[in-house]
Amino acid sequence: MTAAPAGAPAGAPAATPLSRNRDYRLLWCGRAVSEFGVSATTIAFPLLVLAITGSAATSGLVLGTIAAAQLLAGLPAGALVDRWNRKKVMLGCEAAQVVAAASLVAAVWWDVVGAAQLVAVAAVIGFCAALFEPAEDASLPNIVRDDQLSTAVAMNSARSNLGHLSGTAAGGFLFAIGRFVPFLADLVAHFAALLALAFVRLPPRPARTETGERFDREIVAGVAWVWRHRHIRVMALCAVVLNLFFSAFYLVIIVLARARGVPAGEIGVMAAMLGVGGIAGALIAPYLQRKMTPYLSIAGVFWALTALTPLAVFVHSGYLMGALFFAMALLPPTANTTIMTEQLLLTPDELRGRLSGVVGLLTGVAGAIGPMLGGVLTEVVSGGTAVLVCAGGIAAVTSLVTVNATLRRFPRRGADPTPDA
Repeated sequence: MTAAPAGAPAGAPAATPLSRNRDYRLLWCGRAVSEFGVSATTIAFPLLVLAITGSAATSGLVLGTIAAAQLLAGLPAGALVDRWNRKKVMLGCEAAQVVAAASLVAAVWWDVVGAAQLVAVAAVIGFCAALFEPAEDASLPNIVRDDQLSTAVAMNSARSNLGHLSGTAAGGFLFAIGRFVPFLADLVAHFAALLALAFVRLPPRPARTETGERFDREIVAGVAWVWRHRHIRVMALCAVVLNLFFSAFYLVIIVLARARGVPAGEIGVMAAMLGVGGIAGALIAPYLQRKMTPYLSIAGVFWALTALTPLAVFVHSGYLMGALFFAMALLPPTANTTIMTEQLLLTPDELRGRLSGVVGLLTGVAGAIGPMLGGVLTEVVSGGTAVLVCAGGIAAVTSLVTVNATLRRFPRRGADPTPDA
């Protein structure tokens, strides 16, 4: 009998390609339809709130609740994922969203829906995302072999972009058919994901030794572990800063396009091209990740955005801006593949949930603050100047990434995880 390669799940065939990995396919497909449902609901939320209350502020409150719940639950969720059975966590998240979506469908159908219920459902979506993402991330190395992990990470990135793009496009169309229809689609999507997850086989984890350590100390231990490992710390900080400035830049571009009289249809195409570029980038990421050094795959994103961002000052067409967005989105999946693969392989299984929770919290905070920064910039300076400020911020962090010794010595997959001395 041929032995499974290092990093393969127990009992896995030695040469099973990722496309034939039953458990990964089930997890990928289930999550794909789930993300479609969430995206359709997210775009339908403000439309429903405006229809029943006419309040833009309430629409913002509902959408803000999703992000706030995910951020607040981020660190505790990572620790819980390391404590609990990860498959049961994912099943519980999908089941909770089935119940939440069903309550919303019924309330809309009977015309008794109110803002409080919408906020409650939004909170469920945020909390479930905070739990599901670290559970899936931590489970991935136990489903696929180490040599397939980077491809699996890239395919998950493509899945997220595809789910967001298709769900956002479908949400408005479904709402036009009937107010309850996008939420019914969300219900069906989560139920399908629940069924798919039920058949995923996760290898049993080693029995967890009960140390009696307090839950809050487990959270702190996870943060401390991330901080004292230089490669993980530097990667996380780079991602946070880039996410901050690009989120600001994205809002600035939307405001600038409106100010320049770009038609709404062109703005929609422009925004969609960012997702299309992300899908294309994720599909080529496994190839680029094999051909490029880890340092080049990470630094290349910063160099590309530093070169492309200032060009937005001179672009007045929504279609051309869409092409620019497409180009900007091509390389980040390769960097994300390199970074996430190394993080998962460098991190012990019992800490992977907390790793994902910490990194998710940091990038989530940057993603929340970035639009605020972009909004402030558009209020105090001209659109062109705001673009250049964002470009300057990206250029500054690019210079630091370029000379950073830790990134230059970034290890390849399978390196021995050793904390800073």
